[in-house]
Amino acid sequence: MDIKHVKDYIYWLYYQYLLITCSYVLEPWERSMFHTITVTVFAMVVYTAYVFVPIHIRLAFEFFSQLFGGQPESTV
Repeated sequence: MDIKHVKDYIYWLYYQYLLITCSYVLEPWERSMFHTITVTVFAMVVYTAYVFVPIHIRLAFEFFSQLFGGQPESTV
């Protein structure tokens, strides 16, 4: 794949992001703040999902395993 096409595609995706969020109408400092807040919130959501979702899946699996007649884990 040509590097120019990849660059154009990434630019197109960024332009779509600007259109969807309507941030193309913001001033440069407002756009910078908006992007900073958006990236921060996205990073916190990803981190929270990475840390807490596996724990909840394991607890739900243990609950439904015991609910449907699974053998309880040994405490020894």
